[in-house]
Amino acid sequence: MPPRTRGGDISSAPRRQPTGSERRRRVQLREVEPAVNRDPVEHPQHDRDETEEVFEGVPGGPIDRSLLRSFHNHVAAKIWDRAPLKLVNHGTKLQLWELDAERSRISETVHRSGLAPFISCSHRVTSRPMLSAFCERWQPETTTFHLPFGEMTITLDDVASILHIPITGLMISFSQPLRVDDANALLVELLGTTDVEASREKEQCRSPSVQLLWLRDNFSTITDVSSDDDIEFATRAFLLHLVGCTLFANKSATSVVVVYLELFRDLSMVGSYAWGAACLAYLYRQLTTATRFEMRQLGGYLTLLQAWIYEHFPEMFSSPDLSYIESRPCALRWGPHVILDSLQSVRQRLDRLQSSDVCWEPYVDHRAEHPFPDIAWFSGCIKCGLVVEPYHPERVLRQFGYIQTIPLRPFAPPRPDRSRRC
Repeated sequence: MPPRTRGGDISSAPRRQPTGSERRRRVQLREVEPAVNRDPVEHPQHDRDETEEVFEGVPGGPIDRSLLRSFHNHVAAKIWDRAPLKLVNHGTKLQLWELDAERSRISETVHRSGLAPFISCSHRVTSRPMLSAFCERWQPETTTFHLPFGEMTITLDDVASILHIPITGLMISFSQPLRVDDANALLVELLGTTDVEASREKEQCRSPSVQLLWLRDNFSTITDVSSDDDIEFATRAFLLHLVGCTLFANKSATSVVVVYLELFRDLSMVGSYAWGAACLAYLYRQLTTATRFEMRQLGGYLTLLQAWIYEHFPEMFSSPDLSYIESRPCALRWGPHVILDSLQSVRQRLDRLQSSDVCWEPYVDHRAEHPFPDIAWFSGCIKCGLVVEPYHPERVLRQFGYIQTIPLRPFAPPRPDRSRRC
C-alpha cells in the first residue's frame, strides 16, 4: 500500500528515507514547538521535502545574509568561545618622551602639526571588557555598531570634538606598500641614520617598521642646543613615535610602519593633512579585523573609541571630570576609569540598552567653542594610506538630532588585491 502524506492523501511516489541529520533537526523542531491543539487539517499536495525550509544559520544571526555577507565569520557567530581582546594602548609610552623646555623647538613644530592633542588626550587605562563588547557589535559592511535599538557609529564630528585634530585637508594616501629597501632609504634620508643601523633595525622588526623603543633611545636626547639637522631628524622621529603610539597603533604593540615617515618629509606641511579622517578610517579597519573570531587583539586609537562610548553612554560606563572645561578636547572630560565588570556582564548591559539610555547629542555645550563641522555629513569613503573604509552618516541620523529613516544599502569600496606582495 502506498505511503500517506501528512495531510492524509495517498501519494503515488514512494517517500525517501530521511537522513540522520534530518531526523535530528526534526527532533529539535519538535522540542521547541509549543503545545497547541492539532485538529486534522487538509494540506495541499506538494513535492518539496518537509525539512527544506528549516533555517540552519547562526543562532541569533541574520536570516537574510545578502547585506551582512561576512556574518558567518563574525565573532557574534562564535561569541561563547571569545575572551576579551588584548588592547593595543600606548598611553603610558607617550610619557616616556616628553617635550620639556629644553626641546622647545621640537615642541613648536609638533603643535603646528595639529597632532599635539594626542599627547594630552591619550587615556593610559582602557577597558578590555567594554571595548571588546562593543567590538562584537561592529559590522564591517555598514561600519556601525548594531545595538538593540538600531545603529550607531563614530563620526567625523565625534573625532573633531573628542580629539580636536583636523578632519579636513590632504588625504593620507600611498600608492603601494613600502618595501624593506625603501624603508631603509627613508630612515637614512629623513632620520639621518646609517644604512647599517637601518638594516639592523629592519632585521629586528622583520618588516619595514621600526621599534618605538628604538626611536626613543636614538632621538629623545636631542635638545635645542643640538644642530639644526639633528633637531629636524628628532622632530620627525617624535612625530613618527607619536602616531605610532596613537593614530596608527598596530597589533605588533611595539613598532610603527616606516611609510608614515614620508608624511613628515616637509615639516611645514604636516598640519595640512586630514589626520582625523585617517584616524577614523584606520580605527574602522581595526574594528573590522577584530570582529574575526580568530583575532585576539584590537589596534587603532582606542582612546577615541573609549571616549566615544563615555560620551554617548555616560550613565552606564563612567562619570565626567567635574573640572573639565569645554574649550579642551572632550577626551579630557573622562579621567582614568577601570570597569571591573566581566565581558559577559557588559554584553548583558548592552543587550538591555534602550534608545533612552543614549546621549544622542553629547556636544551641545561644546558647540560654542567648536561648532558642528559640515564635513561630518560627507557620505562616501575615507582613507588612510591603503586603507579605504565606507563612511555613512545617513545610517546614524539620530546622532545628528534627526529622525532615523531607512537608509540605502551601504557602499562597498573596492578592496586591494590581497595577492600582491608588499
